[in-house]
Amino acid sequence: MIATMLLMPAQIEIYEQMCALSTRMVEAARANDWERLIDLEQAVAGLRDTLAQEAENGSPDPRDAERKRDMIQRILKDDAEVRRHTEPWMEQVRRFLSGDVRKRQVDQAYGAGS
Repeated sequence: MIATMLLMPAQIEIYEQMCALSTRMVEAARANDWERLIDLEQAVAGLRDTLAQEAENGSPDPRDAERKRDMIQRILKDDAEVRRHTEPWMEQVRRFLSGDVRKRQVDQAYGAGS
């Protein structure tokens, strides 16, 4: 048990990793590098899952609590920036897919391509 505790990063370290990844996500979104963005998001999700499974041992250091709050605010700000870049692209995908669905429905209804 003690060996496991030594190998597990502290919550503050996980937040630091998430914060660094969220900054890289903004860079990927700005560059329209969707594959890299997906990879980074998956890494953040893994860290988030680790946080959800782990309870902080002992009482948190007030300095850590303040740092966590600051990092969470930074992550949320980065998330808003990523969404600013991805939402227009997602809307184009939605339109493309809905147009494709409509075309198939029209083709089926009127026997196009038969």
